[in-house]
Amino acid sequence: MSQHFDAIVVGAGAAGLLCAARIGQGGLRVALLDHSEKLAEKIRISGGGRCNFTNRVVTPDNFVSQNSRFARHALANFKPDDFIAMVQGHRIAFHEKHKGQLFCDRSSEDIIEMLVSECQGGKVQWYRPHSVSAIEHSEGRFTLQTTAGRLTTAKLVIATGGLPVPKIGATDFGLRIARQFGHKIIEPRPALVPMTFDSAVWEPYASLAGVALPVKSRGSEPKAPWFDEDLLFTHRGLSGPAVLQASSYWQPGQALHVNFSGHNSPELCLEAFKQAAVGTRAQFENWLAQQLPHVPRRLLESWLVLPQFAELRGRKVAEFGKKQLQPLVQALAGFGVVPSGTEGYRKAEVMRGGVDTAFLNPKKMESTLLPGLFFIGEVVDVTGWLGGYNFQWAWASGVLAAQAILKTNA
Repeated sequence: MSQHFDAIVVGAGAAGLLCAARIGQGGLRVALLDHSEKLAEKIRISGGGRCNFTNRVVTPDNFVSQNSRFARHALANFKPDDFIAMVQGHRIAFHEKHKGQLFCDRSSEDIIEMLVSECQGGKVQWYRPHSVSAIEHSEGRFTLQTTAGRLTTAKLVIATGGLPVPKIGATDFGLRIARQFGHKIIEPRPALVPMTFDSAVWEPYASLAGVALPVKSRGSEPKAPWFDEDLLFTHRGLSGPAVLQASSYWQPGQALHVNFSGHNSPELCLEAFKQAAVGTRAQFENWLAQQLPHVPRRLLESWLVLPQFAELRGRKVAEFGKKQLQPLVQALAGFGVVPSGTEGYRKAEVMRGGVDTAFLNPKKMESTLLPGLFFIGEVVDVTGWLGGYNFQWAWASGVLAAQAILKTNA
């Protein structure tokens, strides 16, 4: 015996929940499967338990993908204001943090309960915790072998997320299904992830664990943007929003760039330092602390003992010229360090890479190789910045797929 549905969504995370809800609310019979006992655990733990559910301003420039234009249609079709209206309709209190980031006042549970309510409004049939052992396709129909029995459908949506945080159930299921049906995969790797260094290299800095300060950061890729965020020293390396953001644009074996100076470039930093040095009788150590009020004392002291600054210590800054200031500026504003790696999927917030968008219709999220098969959310090669962008991609891609399915069944 098998059960047939107009659509089946595999994966009850952010994208899958909203997609199933919209399909059901459109009048179709839809099933939602998930293998985890805990519903939407990634939503639950996000944003420190308060879920940074979107950002006020979202553009394709806030995403990394082999095809930078792919996400444009989905993001234009379902905007942050559309999701905010849903949140307000469910009377969920929220607040805005810096740079347009929106968080629940109370708990991430509010967003999960909202999505469950939306699914109930669409009469979504739940199958959880149930796993899928095999998927076959023949004569326009998908057959899923599951622990709940055999399910069939003409429209199958894969919304199983990426590889980060395996302890909450993350798997490569969606990537395996994509490969099974001939789709290319852009090599997955951890993104929005802390950087690590070899213990011997990092030993002099391990004592700085817990030190944080605002910086400008940049990954190693040619088109990587600069981010103005906070950096955090850890026992194993570097973290904080500045490093998480840069990590999405970093390639192994290449440098991570950090500007500690408070100026936009080494050139501007040098000019500012030269002007500040004119006529001052302050000693180097005191003068540097004045120029870097945002730098914690512990970090500043670690710089002052570096060998390259030996000839500056104890001297009056008025004696300095470009020759003396240049190494200082390079250390502060042109700092580049090569991490040994990252904390991996156990600490990554998202996965970079995934199903190649060259095999997906950007106006439907439907496979161009196999009509009726859809991929949405993190499993697709679209990775957002830190700050609510990945959730907005989940909502937007899920809604777009639902709309496409409803149109074909109208």
